[in-house]
Amino acid sequence: MDLTLGSSRHTMAVIRLGSGRPPTRRAFLLLKLTAVTLSVLLFCEFLIYYGVIVRCHWPEVETPADGRGRGPPEPALRAMFLADTHLLGAVRGHWLDKLRREWQMERAFQTALWLLQPEVVFILGDVFDEGKWSSSQAWADDVGRFQTMFRHPAHVQLRVVAGNHDVGFHYQMNTYKIKRFEKVFNPERLFSWKGINFVLVNSVAMEGDGCDICSGAEAELLEISRQLNCSREEHHPGRCGDGGPLPASAPVLLQHFPLYRRSDAHCSGEDAAPPAERGIPFQERYDVLSREASRKLLWWLRPRLVLSGHTHHACEVLHGAGVLEVSVPSFSWRNRNDPSFIMGSFTPTDYVLAKCPLPREDTVLTTYCGAAGCLVVLTLVHVRLLASPLHVGWNLLRKFKTT
Repeated sequence: MDLTLGSSRHTMAVIRLGSGRPPTRRAFLLLKLTAVTLSVLLFCEFLIYYGVIVRCHWPEVETPADGRGRGPPEPALRAMFLADTHLLGAVRGHWLDKLRREWQMERAFQTALWLLQPEVVFILGDVFDEGKWSSSQAWADDVGRFQTMFRHPAHVQLRVVAGNHDVGFHYQMNTYKIKRFEKVFNPERLFSWKGINFVLVNSVAMEGDGCDICSGAEAELLEISRQLNCSREEHHPGRCGDGGPLPASAPVLLQHFPLYRRSDAHCSGEDAAPPAERGIPFQERYDVLSREASRKLLWWLRPRLVLSGHTHHACEVLHGAGVLEVSVPSFSWRNRNDPSFIMGSFTPTDYVLAKCPLPREDTVLTTYCGAAGCLVVLTLVHVRLLASPLHVGWNLLRKFKTT
């Protein structure tokens, strides 16, 4: 009797231990759906930036030896140029649009910093979308988000020029907005590093009507012109002021508004303006600088290269005696399906530029749509409304073999 009872208890214990059911078809479905969803999110929101930007390389430029012809060559300065990030503010744009665009720009910028390791980054205006009318609190919020998105190591310089969305067009601009912008971003107009001179112009103030802000901006540029011209003189470099002579190198001019051109009719490439827009005439002091302001900048500064933003499209234009201007496309997916930025290798006597494309918006959307279709197919197969593709393929193969 006791043996029977013990045997019965042992049998019941074995039944309990072995009664764990295998995973159900529903559990397998949930596992598949979760795996597909997480894989697509990982690819579209992280890995795609690495996969695209890793193909960008710094252009090679011949580096000269020191001025006496001795010693190793001075390494080229590596600079990145972005334009028109247009961080949305408190008024315009849906919160989801703001969240999405800022995430994209942050991922792109941080990935580029990690992979390319530039020494200096320039943003060519329209950092914010609503700086021209934002309140003090809204401005502080926008600045905080910018500093999070575009954070960078201490050894990387970040320089920014003002755009019309940062301080307003000429008749919206005032001293308060200018000071507010310059409090956040270094107001230095002349930046020299590794023997290369960069001149950062407040092109919004190049109206030429004699307003106080405009007159002050022109006076600054005239002083910079004097210093640059003095540095080019071979016999009297010591008369250039208390700070000593600047590098004897033609400057690179950086500004938001492009120099005057009639239109984008002669621009080409995938990231140029759409063909229907290229022939539309530009309005002086709104789309581009005036003829007079453009002539002043070219005459005063005698740059070897000009980089600008504002149009959101790419373009290359030759001015005067062959001075190249490159319009940098917008860095924001809100403005373009195919954002990009410019990479430049600079020496005191030469430069080479290259464009680094960013992931296309339609590629990301197509990937998400494909993943959604895959999830639908998996679900339909699970509820037996659709035959499994594997079974269909196997049956077709069997029929082919039998015939």
